[in-house]
Amino acid sequence: MSRAAAGTVAGMALAFAAYFGGFGAFLLVAALGSVGYGVGRWLDNGGSQEELRELFERGRR
Repeated sequence: MSRAAAGTVAGMALAFAAYFGGFGAFLLVAALGSVGYGVGRWLDNGGSQEELRELFERGRR
C-alpha cells in the first residue's frame, strides 16, 4: 500500500471518529494511529518484535 493510500485511510478513519464520536474519539484515534505508525516505522527500520516485546515487559517488572 502506498503512503498516499495509507494517509487516505487514516484520514477517513479520523473523519469517521470525529463525526460519530466527537472530538474525544478523534483524539483517541489520532493518538493510537500515531503509536501504530511509530511501531510500524520502527519495525521497518530494522527493529525486531522481540526487542519491542522486551521493552514492554521491562515496564511491567
